[in-house]
This record gives sequence, C-alpha cells and structure tokens, in this order.
Amino acid sequence: FSGADLADGSCAHPTIPGRVSPLLPANHVTMTKGTGLVHTAPAHGMEDYSVASHHQLPTDCLVDESGCFTEAAGPELKNKNVLEEGNEAVIKMLQAAGSLLKEEKYIHSYPYDWRTKKPMIIRASKQWFVNTADVKAAAQDALKKVKVIPTSAVNRMLEMLDRRTFWCISRQRCWGVP
Repeated sequence: FSGADLADGSCAHPTIPGRVSPLLPANHVTMTKGTGLVHTAPAHGMEDYSVASHHQLPTDCLVDESGCFTEAAGPELKNKNVLEEGNEAVIKMLQAAGSLLKEEKYIHSYPYDWRTKKPMIIRASKQWFVNTADVKAAAQDALKKVKVIPTSAVNRMLEMLDRRTFWCISRQRCWGVP
C-alpha cells in the first residue's frame, strides 16, 4: 500500500501504554532515506520540529543536558544515557512488548562536536522568541548598512532572512560561534 493510505492514521506507542501517535506526512521522509514510515522526535531535529509545529504537536524533550533520559521518559529509562545504556534499555522494552521486528547494528550519522569529537544529540531548549515581523525587518535594515564582501552576497542573505520562519535571541553558546 502507499503512504497516502496511512494519512490521518495513528499508531500505539510501543513502550508507553495508552499513548497514541499520529501518522503525519513529511517532505523529508522518502523511500531513498528510509522506509517512508519513521518516528518523529520534535525536540531532536529541525525537520521533525517543523512537522510537529505544522501540526501543533508538543515538543517535549525527554533528554536532559547530560544526554540522559528524564523522568518523563519513564522509570525504566530515567537517568540512562541515550547513546549507551538507554539504547539497550529501549531495545529490551521493545522486546518485552513484542514490538521489536528486527535488531541490527547501525552507524548513525550523528553530528559530532568539533571540540570533543563525540556525537551530539540535538535537543530543544527554552528560548526567548520574539515577534518575527519586527525582527525580520530590523535584521534586513541592519544588513543593508553592513559592507559585505563580495557585494553579491547581500541579496542572498536578504532572501535567506526573508524565508526565516522562527527567530530566537539566544545566549546558549557563551564560548562563541565557530
């Protein structure tokens, strides 16, 4: 059957009893990048966040700053590192629920921290969000006053600013932007 046959459907969460997850279309899911049916983790990636935002889904983050599952993930996973013992715990939970169809080793394409050379987990955090129209106009006005070399890059940057859907004032990276 085609993916369109699953539109507006839902599925039961394999480890959280009573939790139902909607099946949602997403442009980033293709037959060449997977099976066409994947999990969505709105707090852990831009594509998933965009899909969740479009469908007004919550972006609950079940991973803390240390890379460990929070209490909201359930007592079996709480305080377990998601890339280490947490991964094994999830596999055991899926097996116990009869929800694991296949297990195999897979090298995931995590982004890596340039300083520690370790995989990074993308996670949502609280931000100060501001009126998009005001920030967009101010950013475009400010950019017009900047001497850009080469000058041909100004239009490209103005177009990029115009397409931006979310704006955030953040001080999370106190060590600077590489």
